[in-house]
Formats: sequence, structure tokens, C-alpha cells
Amino acid sequence: MQSRRFTLMLTLLAAAVLLIMLASVFIGRYPEPFWMPPALMGQDPLAKRLLLSLRLPRLLTALTLGMTLSAAGSVLQMIFRNPLVEPGFLGVSQGAAFGAALSILWFSSHPVTIELSATFFGLLGLLTSYWLSTRVRFGGWILRLILSGIAVSAIFSSGIGILKYIADPLSELPEITFWLLGGLYRVTWQDFVYVLPFAAVGLVTVWLMRWRLNLLCLHDATAFSLGASLTRERLILLVTIISATAALTAISGIIGWVGLIIPHIARRLAGASAEKSLPVAMLLGGGFTVASDTLARTMLAGEIPLGILTSAIGAVLFIYLMMSMGWKARHHG
Repeated sequence: MQSRRFTLMLTLLAAAVLLIMLASVFIGRYPEPFWMPPALMGQDPLAKRLLLSLRLPRLLTALTLGMTLSAAGSVLQMIFRNPLVEPGFLGVSQGAAFGAALSILWFSSHPVTIELSATFFGLLGLLTSYWLSTRVRFGGWILRLILSGIAVSAIFSSGIGILKYIADPLSELPEITFWLLGGLYRVTWQDFVYVLPFAAVGLVTVWLMRWRLNLLCLHDATAFSLGASLTRERLILLVTIISATAALTAISGIIGWVGLIIPHIARRLAGASAEKSLPVAMLLGGGFTVASDTLARTMLAGEIPLGILTSAIGAVLFIYLMMSMGWKARHHG
């Protein structure tokens, strides 16, 4: 019965995400606010070009971004046994932001250059956090990695502050600021093709190893006694999903709260087991990000940065979850 119920829920979620995608293709501010009649594609060459060349790659990137951030949040929260962990936790987001700012300031503002620089420094943040965790002599593996990630994020944040301070306030500083706010307004097919291999490897790896997450979230001695190769399996999951996160952060900027709040909602719906909660989180994250991006580009005449919108919605959902959990605790107590 439970398996049938889960299959039904997953089917309904997949159908809902597909409907959101189809609707979002025709939602926009051209030729009229909020809606483009599908029949217009055969009559207006500009509308057809807008849909196929701009809106479609943007929606596919938003879907991939949401699925990746949600999967990364689920993996990190289970591996570190900490419900407040999110994808930027290991210095990845701050490293990518530093790389983007560095490219804008000293190398080139070309999107490909920014993406390569942001991806490189995002991965550098992960590798530095891992390297520091092997040198720290305090606490267990998880605590060492947590402390290392905090330190690396702080260093990159300081670097971003320095770069913003020396940037040209009329040209370079606005571009850095808008990138840090997050958004998909510049995404093209080239950007989507760039991130697709990273995202595919990360999502497929996590999907295939989702049943192992239930072992990896146990205490080390218990997981080892059940046959888990802790260091190798954790490293595989972390490298693949964080690499995907870094590549997507390179083109989207910092998109907050998706990787933090969506895994909580997925566990509410599907339970704590990663075999069920992970696919639910991926679908929820993809649909949430597509819907948020559609709102960001249609609510006002000027586009709202996606990172601001996801943070606002995510914070409201987080408050609701905390209040409802508190009510249940009091009710059962």
C-alpha cells in the first residue's frame, strides 16, 4: 500500500512539474503581459524566436538548477546529519562568487569566462575544505569538514568584499552585484549545454547511490559494520553533486534556500528514507525553481533577481515548517 501511494505521489509530482514547464513556456511579457497564445508562434517570428532561443533554455536551466540544488541539499543534510546544511556549505557558493567577481574585474565579462572562473573556484572551495579537514586535529570527520567549510567560505567572502571595494563603481561593481543577487536572465543554449554534463553526472550518481545514503547518515562504526565504504562513497557523492552545483552557480549566481528548504518538505511528504525523499526533493526543487523564475521575470516590468525571490519564499516556508513542527510537538506533548 505504501509503495503504491509513493508511486502515485511521484507520478502526480512529475505531472505537476511538466505542467509548470509547459505553462511557463508561454508566460511572459511579450507580446502581451503574462501570456503568449500558443497559436502566435506560427504567426509572429519574433515570438517564436523568443520562445525557442531565450525562454526554453532558461526554463530547462532553471529545472536543472532546482533539481541539482535540492539533490545536493538532501545529500549534504544526510551525510553531515545536520538539517541546516545547504549546497554552499563547503565553500562552493562563495568560491564560485569569488571566481565570477575575479573574472569580471580582471579577466573578462564574457559569460563563458565568468562560468569557467566560477566553476574553477567553486571546486577549489570544495577541495580546500576537504584538504583542511584532513589537517585539522579536532573532532570527528564530519565536524572537521564543517569547520573547514566555514573557514573557507569566510576567506572567499572576504575576497569578494575586497574585489567589490576595488571595482569600478560605474561599470564593474554593478555587474558583480547583480551576479551575486542570482538570476537566469542571461542564460542561452550555450550555457545550458555547458552545465548539462556536470548536472547529469551529479544527478545520475546521486540517484544510483540514493539507497546508500541511508547507511552513510549513520554513525561511522554502525555504517562500517553494515558494509559501507565510508570515505570512498562519501567522496564520490560530494565531488559529483558539488561539481554540478558549482557549474550551475557559475551561470546563475547564488540561489539561496532551495537546497535548504526543499529537502525538508520532501522528507515531510515521503519520509526520512533517501530512496523516497531524494526523487521527491528533485521534482519539488525543479518545479519550485521554474515557478520562481517565471514569477521573477513576469511580476514586474523589471526582472526581480531570482536569488531574492527564492530567499523570500524559502524563508516564509521555513518559518511555516518551524511553527507547524512546534505545534505538533506541543500537541503530542
